[in-house]
Amino acid sequence: MSNPAQPPVSGAEATVATVEVTIWSLEQTSPADLRPAAVPEGDLRIVRSEVVLPEFSRFLYTAVGGDIRWTDRLGMTYEQWREELERPGAETWVAYVNGTPAGYVQLDAQDGGVVEILYFGLIPAFRGRRIGGHLLSYGVERAWDLAERWPERPPTERVWLHTCSKDGPYAMDNYLRRGFRLFGTKTEVEPDVATPGPWPGAYGA
Repeated sequence: MSNPAQPPVSGAEATVATVEVTIWSLEQTSPADLRPAAVPEGDLRIVRSEVVLPEFSRFLYTAVGGDIRWTDRLGMTYEQWREELERPGAETWVAYVNGTPAGYVQLDAQDGGVVEILYFGLIPAFRGRRIGGHLLSYGVERAWDLAERWPERPPTERVWLHTCSKDGPYAMDNYLRRGFRLFGTKTEVEPDVATPGPWPGAYGA
């Protein structure tokens, strides 16, 4: 017996909503480029996460990026997370405020003495407290001295990152204030996904 015919899909149902996203690439080419931010007051510590835990990395990713539509890695498997975290020169530096994770910087060592700041940001509850500038400064310093902790890696000659129009309103200003220079701009069309939060519905519709 054949299956009954399915009703035709309407144009509205067949159309996937999209959004235009601008992506900016920025770089430093010397440690002297860095302009560190002031260290905020209070019990703030930045510690390297030296035990490879995909669970912790994914927590940081969803907690920091959930309200600004970081979704590109939600479909990665456990082994894909582990493989990324175990690459030589991969580092995650976590900011703690009064013992609570507040944000993180994830570094990725690449060929030719290049280090990418793969992810950087704060959990929403800790934004606007002058933590971001210091965390970024600290992360950039660790990118520049990464070879001291990884003797098999060449000395860092370039640190780069990208940000986009989905990021917070102060992200670009923070990067420019820390001494990064713009070297590329492009525009892409992406699916307009719901805000995932650290779990669905955390930040409402």
